[in-house]
Amino acid sequence: MTWLLLIIIVLAFVFIVQIGRARELASLVRGEKAEEFERNNFHAGLGMVFMISFLLICIVSFIYYIPYILGWGPNMAASAHGPMVDSVFNTTLFFTSIVFFGCQFALFFFAWKFRGQKGRRAKYWAHDDRLEMVWMLVPAIIMTFLVVSGLQAWNEIMADVTPEEVAGEDYMEIEATGMQFAWLLRYPGRDQKLGTKHFTKIDGTNPLGQDWTDKKNIDDFQPSEIVLPVGKKVRVRINSRDVLHNFYLPQFRVKMDAVPGMPTYFVFTPVVTSDSMRNRYKGYDNWNIPDKQNPDKKRWEAFEYELACAELCGRGHYSMRRVLKVVTAEEYAEWFDGIEGTSHYLNNVRGTDKDPFKDVAKGELEFEQLLAQKEIVKAELASLQEAMAAAAAASLSKMEAAEAKVLAALKIARTTLDVEAAKKAAADAKAATMSVLAQPEPIEAPATDSVLTDSVGEEKPL
Repeated sequence: MTWLLLIIIVLAFVFIVQIGRARELASLVRGEKAEEFERNNFHAGLGMVFMISFLLICIVSFIYYIPYILGWGPNMAASAHGPMVDSVFNTTLFFTSIVFFGCQFALFFFAWKFRGQKGRRAKYWAHDDRLEMVWMLVPAIIMTFLVVSGLQAWNEIMADVTPEEVAGEDYMEIEATGMQFAWLLRYPGRDQKLGTKHFTKIDGTNPLGQDWTDKKNIDDFQPSEIVLPVGKKVRVRINSRDVLHNFYLPQFRVKMDAVPGMPTYFVFTPVVTSDSMRNRYKGYDNWNIPDKQNPDKKRWEAFEYELACAELCGRGHYSMRRVLKVVTAEEYAEWFDGIEGTSHYLNNVRGTDKDPFKDVAKGELEFEQLLAQKEIVKAELASLQEAMAAAAAASLSKMEAAEAKVLAALKIARTTLDVEAAKKAAADAKAATMSVLAQPEPIEAPATDSVLTDSVGEEKPL
């Protein structure tokens, strides 16, 4: 087989050489001018074929990749400012496509139209004032329009939160710190304030360099994934511990460099939950194939938003991935409730030599007391719901009223920063539970048949 392939290559080479010699002999017979005109026709025609093929490939490939292009197909923006970004990109694409196709057509068309031909002489044309003015003014006007519209979009998208906006009410703030090769995430606790930090305090148990003397750090926690409530404005503090990274959320049109020593930020509002985005992808064929990493699921089923690094930050760049989930406000409250007890301070610093509050007995810090009171309310709710599952129908209405009171108390216990308010919520929850659980279950009267009994015990029909 190898020898056969080698023979074919040699014969093809000999064939090409012979064709070349034949053309040389033909040019000698016909003359150099005739040969030159023939070459001009051939190359000009070949250029037109290439132009048509190239432009068709561009159009077909664009249509084919629409399901993968941001801003097209299923990849519509999932943030409030995203449509504005897509609009700027699509407007730029419109004008640049006109220039691209026009230039390609002019390049090959003029090469064909003005090819060297017998009897045609080249005309000397120094310049044309009108053409030069048009060529200068039209791009200048278009560029001015693109720059102004882009600047307006930039100013609106990159605006920071205002001093009048309140953290926790009008917006929430989180932090993402890039390092080789991971993102360190930090959420403020229920106080909605991120504690101070300094790079000199970074060590094995304090990867962000948090200052534990700052009480705002006590309830800060570091989750392994980002969870955000839909429709809530989010301000992300972006930092880097070592080299240049880039905070990139493609579906949300969020992209900002993480620069060592120079904190940056990005403000956005997610408007599409993770479940809604999966349902959107579900209607596209290219998302109804097995997922590469999880073959038991289809691509749309395995989809999650992700935080990536859009900067080549080293050999482990590929591993800088964090899952991002957008959920309803109720789901976020449940997630936050379950994770706030994992405060980095409580789990890694409390009671150690690095704890500035180690003289305070465990359970006596305000945050510890708040968590304890919340757990009391949750325990009351669990016992009430367990009783409701086995309760008689006659007592359900009272139990449902008690449950509403306990849920109201739980809402307070989850959000308050006042220990006394948390204790009152726990007491209210206990009182509501005891008001129905301390009473004996009502005995329902047995069902009677449609008969009457006389004095001698004989049954008579009604």
